[in-house]
Amino acid sequence: MSNIMNIDDKYKDWLTQTKELYRKFQIKASVSVNHEMLTFFYGLGRDLNDLKKNYEWGTHFYLQVSKDLKNTLPDVKSFSPRNLLYMDQFYRLYPELTITHQVDAQTGDQITHQADAQLADIVFAIPWGHHKLIMDKCKDDQSKALFFVRKTLENNWSRAVLLNFLGTNLYERQGKAISNFKKTLPTPQSDLAQEMTKDPYNFDFLSMTEGYYEKELKNALMNNISQFLLELGTGFAFVGREYRLTIGDTEQFIDMLFYNITLHCYVVVEVKVRAFEPGDMGQIGTYVAAVDGILRKEVDAPTVGLLVCKNKDNVLAQYAVNSSNAPVGISEYEFSELMPENFKGTLPSIEDIERELQ
Repeated sequence: MSNIMNIDDKYKDWLTQTKELYRKFQIKASVSVNHEMLTFFYGLGRDLNDLKKNYEWGTHFYLQVSKDLKNTLPDVKSFSPRNLLYMDQFYRLYPELTITHQVDAQTGDQITHQADAQLADIVFAIPWGHHKLIMDKCKDDQSKALFFVRKTLENNWSRAVLLNFLGTNLYERQGKAISNFKKTLPTPQSDLAQEMTKDPYNFDFLSMTEGYYEKELKNALMNNISQFLLELGTGFAFVGREYRLTIGDTEQFIDMLFYNITLHCYVVVEVKVRAFEPGDMGQIGTYVAAVDGILRKEVDAPTVGLLVCKNKDNVLAQYAVNSSNAPVGISEYEFSELMPENFKGTLPSIEDIERELQ
């Protein structure tokens, strides 16, 4: 009986391993197919650029090419005029990926050469639908486009999530906080620490009215930890809110404490619902030093501090971070759509509108 049980256990293990192996090969196959399809679209975009120079079809160029390709390949659904326009833009956005085709004299197989294979591996790794959203938003700005391509890969963003981040000015805000990371951290870590900052942080996900109190606003910011984590970027593990540290004979409470897996360090976050004041630097510097002394292990990199405030004088903020030996950055947060508390009460009724029209 035990032998049968052992066989059954081994068989179950084999089934599990086979399932996992199949999934891995399935993912590899889908990635490979996507890579080949985008390589084809890119090459077709290059050809379209060349064709436009030789044929005087004006505004009907894509319409004519679409019609001819559909007649030549009636089963293929990718040749709409709009999609051809995207392929054209795709090629112009990444011209250094120029591919050339050769045929192997012995096997007859096609050989594909890419001018920048490393960049091509990144660009061709995300789906075509994602690329179309990125091209709509980034136009011909390659740096901005590559930023969102890499973010999609890092975070495994769906098309819907990507669309939301494309609308938040994430690229313009990334790495813009005033900090002293270059001075206080070694080069690789200082670059990563700066990259994780944004200025301003966008808290439009909060449903607040103008009639709030400071404590209510701070609680609202602290209650939206998941959204805040998304704003901070990848690799953040939440350690605690109002995290208690016993320092000497006193207890201090850190607004938020994270651990960043990429940086291998603790990140102290303090939120102020007012403008930045120089005294804030002393507070967050103390918290950073305390976390270093109490929580940090030998394997951890130096703790980083981030102060998020309603607004700041950039000159004052720069002097403040320059005076600190602790690695600290200062960012603002913003609301783009705060609703007045009595907003609904001030809207005219349907009857009022009809009365005015009459």
